[in-house]
Parts: sequence; structure tokens; C-alpha cells
Amino acid sequence: MYQVDFDHPISVYFVGIGGISMSGLAEILADAGFQVSGSDRKASAITRSLEKKGITVRYGESPDHITDDIDCAVLTSAVHETNLEYQAILAKGIPYLSRAQLLGQMMRNYDTPVAISGTHGKTTTTSMVSEILLRAGKDPTLSIGGILKTIGGNVRIGRSGYFVTEACEYTNSFLSFFPKIGLILNIEEDHLDFFKDLEDIRHSFRSFAELLPKDGCLIINSDIPDWRKIAEGLPCRVVTYSGGAHADADYCPSDIRYDESGHPSFLLHAPAFSDAAFSLKVPGQHNVSNAVAAIALADLLEVDRAVTAEALRDFSGTDRRFEYKGTVGGVTVIDDYAHHPTEITATLKAAANYPHKTLWCVFQPHTYSRTKAFLKDFAKALCLADKVVLADIYAARETDNLGVSSETLKAEIEALGHECFYFPTFDEIENFLLENCINGDLLITMGAGDVLKIGENLLGK
Repeated sequence: MYQVDFDHPISVYFVGIGGISMSGLAEILADAGFQVSGSDRKASAITRSLEKKGITVRYGESPDHITDDIDCAVLTSAVHETNLEYQAILAKGIPYLSRAQLLGQMMRNYDTPVAISGTHGKTTTTSMVSEILLRAGKDPTLSIGGILKTIGGNVRIGRSGYFVTEACEYTNSFLSFFPKIGLILNIEEDHLDFFKDLEDIRHSFRSFAELLPKDGCLIINSDIPDWRKIAEGLPCRVVTYSGGAHADADYCPSDIRYDESGHPSFLLHAPAFSDAAFSLKVPGQHNVSNAVAAIALADLLEVDRAVTAEALRDFSGTDRRFEYKGTVGGVTVIDDYAHHPTEITATLKAAANYPHKTLWCVFQPHTYSRTKAFLKDFAKALCLADKVVLADIYAARETDNLGVSSETLKAEIEALGHECFYFPTFDEIENFLLENCINGDLLITMGAGDVLKIGENLLGK
């Protein structure tokens, strides 16, 4: 594998530089004096931001973009062998790294690299931890999978030894990392276009835990079934937490209550500390669990508890995580990134505590493989909404529809005795909502694709 010498900046080209993680890595290298350029399919807010920072971005896919002065290329997992730029990189003999490999090499430059993993909740928990470390004056370098308003983007370049990043299991990318502290939020079936089954996924998380050094620490959710099989025999310290199911965890909440906006507060029990009260501005039981994980990590890094509580109290979430978009005609519009049955369930249960008359969910399934694998689970989860409207499946990286469609999901929902609507275009969905949503209703646009445009269009944004 090619090794980047961070003391001697070179020319690095990113194929897919507009991705949320790729753009962050590009910024970090540019700040370190590297000559950074890259390409993406089309212009976006992210690519425009990169250009303002002096990074050259080319649009479209062309072998002409791969010039002889490029010393190293960085590729996303979405780049296939048929990619013309990838083929040009091979033809010119230019060394290349995956996004995860570069991120892993970067982590070695820091005294305390922190990797936050899990099937769900990575972006929110990473953002919570980021807010805490910023409030504590730790000056961390941050790489987040979403836009954090406090830093005005998804990356922050600090000057301390703290580096905090999300660690995604897809394609085993997190196995290229070098964390000193690892956090495992949950382990469930997902990305079954890559993993064989749940046991295969658990094996990857065990391999991730084994990356931690003897003087490191694993923080793991004891609500994970058979969590000890993930943690047993590790040379590092192991700290457990629970979202509330296991009072014997090192960190666990009790007395969870919700205010009129669905925001929770709770009492935290933890070793070597007196019980402490915390309150959040983000809704749902799942965010209580995320917050407890963040508190455990903050304690490990010796952050004052009062600072941690203050940071969590002021944390208002990241883009596309139960994000308030506005109100139109008395209808509150929320956008959420949920695209897995467990995430949908968590979001809709959180919405139940939010003031509303009728709860509408406009769901855009993400990838054919995920829709097919969890078809019945999707149907059951979506029935938590009063009214369900489906958009076409967002294909993302896939080309084979595997014989499944949004109409297939509609039939599953109706088989459960729940009313469901499907429209093939966003225009039709928007017109339907304008005719049927009334003052006091709550409308959630949901999915990992571009479904957020529906709410934004309704709001005239």
C-alpha cells in the first residue's frame, strides 16, 4: 500500500471529491500544504465550498483529468473498474489509496484518534462528541458524515492531538483505521449487498475492536446481543453503556422524560461519578442512547461533566437528522436521513412525542438490495406513521432493481391494513400533500436520497 509522507506534501487527486467524507479529507490535506484537486459528477454546495478554498474541482468523468503531475489518487468505494479516470490512473501507474486507507493513515498523526462506529447513529454521536470537545476547548480535528452547524460544515482542522471521525463498516472500510479509542453504538443487519449476513457483520465489528491498542479503550453498547463476543479477550480497556435496557452497564440512564417538543431529559448513572441530570434538544430514545455513549467518551477524555452537560443541552442536531425545515400552511416539515427499518422506527417513535394532529411520512427507499432484504420490516416500521407516501426507490450505486419497487413496498404496507400512497414523481407527491395536509399536521420527508427536495419545494426554498 502506498504510504503518504505528511511531512512532504505532494499532489493528490480525489475521484469523487464531492462526497461528504472525501471533501473533508481533501480539506485536511490542503490545509497541510498538499496540492489538492479532484472530480465529481456535478457541482454541489460541497464542491463550491472546496473551490472557494482554492481546491481545483473538475466535473464529469474524463481520463483527461488525470494529468502527469498527480503523485497519488484517492478513490471512493463507489468507483468501479469501468470508471475512465480509474483506468487512466492505472495506465499511468499512479499510486492510489481508498478513502478509508487515507483516513487511516491520517489518524496515525494524532495522539488520540477516536473512531465512532455502528449501524446507526454515527453522525449524531460524532456530532455530540464534537460539540463536547469544542466546548471543552480541546481544539479537535473532526471528520463528520453530516453538516454540523457549529463548524459550518463536516470537517474542522484543529491543532491538538484529538482526531474524531466516523467509522463505517460498509466494505470493511473501518478496518483500515488506527484508532486509540473505538466506540460501537449498535450492530444490525445492513449493507447486505456486501455482507453475507449478521454474523459476517459482527465478525467485522470484532475485527474493528481488535484494532485498538493495549493502552486504548473500547466503549460498547451492552444492548447489543452477545456484546461480550465482540469485546472478550481484547488487550484494551472495555467500557459498557446502555440506552436504558441494562442497568448493570458502566453507564446507563434512568427517569427518561420528554418535554412538550419531544426532547428527552434523563438521570445518568456511572462509575466514580455522582448521578447527574442531562437534557437534550434532539428527540427520541435513540438519542438518549447516543448521548450516554458521548458522555462515556467525554469522561474518558477527562472533560468536566458540567461542560459535557452544557454542550449536550445546546446541541440541536445535524443536517438531515430530524431537522426542522419550516412550516407551511400550519404544517410542520421535518427532514430525516433514516433509511433502515430500525432508524425509521426510532424517528417515527420520536415524532410521536412531537406536537401534531396527523403524522405524514414521505419515504424514499434507498437501494434495491436494502429494500428487498428488509421489505417486511420497512412495511412494519412505516406503519408507525398515520399516513405513508412512497417515492420511487433511490438506486444510488445499484443498476439491478432485483424485481422490487416502491409499489412492492406499498402492497406490503396495505397487507398490514395500513393506508399507503405511491406516486412516481416528486411533483405528484407535492401536489398530493398540498391537497391533503392540514394545519397542525407533521410532515416528515425520509430517506438517504434526494427526498428532502419535496419538503424544500413545499416551503418554497
